[in-house]
Amino acid sequence: MKNTVLTATATAISDSVRALAAADFSGLVQAFSVAGFTLNQPGQGMLQIVSSSAPAARMSVLLSVGIHGDETGPIEMLAHLLDELAAAPQQLAVDLMIVVGNPAAIAQQRRFIEADLNRLFSDKRGALQSVAETVRADAIMHATAAFFARSAAPKWHLDLHTAIRPSHYPTFAIVPESTIEAGKQALSLTLSLSLTHWLAHAGVEAEVFSPQSANTYSSFSARECATVSATVELGQIGALGQNDASLLAQPQAALAALLRADPLVLSASAAVRLPCRFKVAQEIIKRSADFRMGCDRNTHNFTPMQQGEIIASDGESVYRVQQAQEYIIFPNPDVRVGLRAGLMLVRQD
Repeated sequence: MKNTVLTATATAISDSVRALAAADFSGLVQAFSVAGFTLNQPGQGMLQIVSSSAPAARMSVLLSVGIHGDETGPIEMLAHLLDELAAAPQQLAVDLMIVVGNPAAIAQQRRFIEADLNRLFSDKRGALQSVAETVRADAIMHATAAFFARSAAPKWHLDLHTAIRPSHYPTFAIVPESTIEAGKQALSLTLSLSLTHWLAHAGVEAEVFSPQSANTYSSFSARECATVSATVELGQIGALGQNDASLLAQPQAALAALLRADPLVLSASAAVRLPCRFKVAQEIIKRSADFRMGCDRNTHNFTPMQQGEIIASDGESVYRVQQAQEYIIFPNPDVRVGLRAGLMLVRQD
């Protein structure tokens, strides 16, 4: 079962991609151990690479992929990046944690096993408390909190995803509101680095500020670990081994710069085109089996809707556009009852 995902496309998958998809860190452990780093694997699909003689100000970075098992592009991109770093391990200038979120779902080429893992990073789970992914979420949260508790130096978490549907902004980031304060704290520690500027270097076209009450992984790390966090959407989902590497080249280069602490690329003073900014205006919650979206399944993320338009109906309840213009992202009528079926945004710039 573990290697089911690899058989159909094995000829197109490099050894490093195959290993990361299977949450196999053996090659990385060997390379970084020989280079003098301290390695720790607090659970399946989790690896921490820490300098044995790092200064107190060494940044902590967590990169997560595969929170949804069918979002394979970031797995390929991160595998190639880690492969490059393993060949020159002393270039790693941060303490790094890698999380492969849902190895079981990756192996089965499924989004999740029982429930969406990215709705479980909280102790408030309601009817989802007993699903298989809750054990996984608990393990990830525990290891994440321990990793970031080690140091008072700046802390970053980038949760790398791809979207189900096409988008008017193919690359975008969901940023928990509490990240703003964490970013101010990081800058007060003389780190000349801004999340917005890093996103620009990565080619991210839109930045969405969301309520910190969400149960996503990046919201958890921002809320509970005081990290600079973002859920970064890097195009659309594709089968493992069939993603277009050229579309991921710019975010891969920006990640490489982050891990190497490249001051030229990471400086907030660098001339880059900043992402468009949006803020969540409404969360569309599916309350019953009668829930119906007002848009069809071909609706792109960031499609504009005008005041008064019907977003969704749920029995006698109707969600309508409240502002003069709002933009819809993640419309999905197929989520479980009680979960978010979409977000409505207003533009901030």
